[in-house]
Amino acid sequence: MKKAKAKAVLEAVLFTMGDSVEIDRLAAVIEEDKDTTKKLLDEMAAEYESEGRGIALTTLDNAVQLCTKSELYEYLIKIAKTPRKFVLTDTLLETLSIIAYKQPITRLEIEKVRGVSCDHAVNRLLEFDLITEVGRMDAPGRPLLFGTTEQFLRSFGVKSIDELPELSAVQIEEFKQQAESEVEMQLDI
Repeated sequence: MKKAKAKAVLEAVLFTMGDSVEIDRLAAVIEEDKDTTKKLLDEMAAEYESEGRGIALTTLDNAVQLCTKSELYEYLIKIAKTPRKFVLTDTLLETLSIIAYKQPITRLEIEKVRGVSCDHAVNRLLEFDLITEVGRMDAPGRPLLFGTTEQFLRSFGVKSIDELPELSAVQIEEFKQQAESEVEMQLDI
């Protein structure tokens, strides 16, 4: 397949899918190897940037998505419905960070770290598509395992979990104290 046609096919697939597509799958569609496909995608991204286009390619782990450039967002909201905003409370953020750093993780393991029930927080994070069920633990009762989603990566501006900042022992201790004080407040009520 000629280079121009391969790029056109990649662009058409990414535009139509509207979501991220694994690079391996894109390579299979254009009948090229993964490295050649990555080079074509890199060229496309550079072309979009150099031509001042309104779209860009975003890479998330081993997948690529065609997106509107973030600096043009204000123009989109003039014509489209305002996207649903979600508010992440301290409890939701704490639960999300536990999942992000310890995934895959069960509800029980989250509750052991937090010291309080996490049902509401997990349900809200599932609703916001920031976490997902990634399987079941091979243990009695086969509890669900949770992990973060591509929406989580997009929302927090990282390309993979490896880009999350490392937590120091001091930060971990602070989180533990906050959770303990939250438990005490709930017991006082």
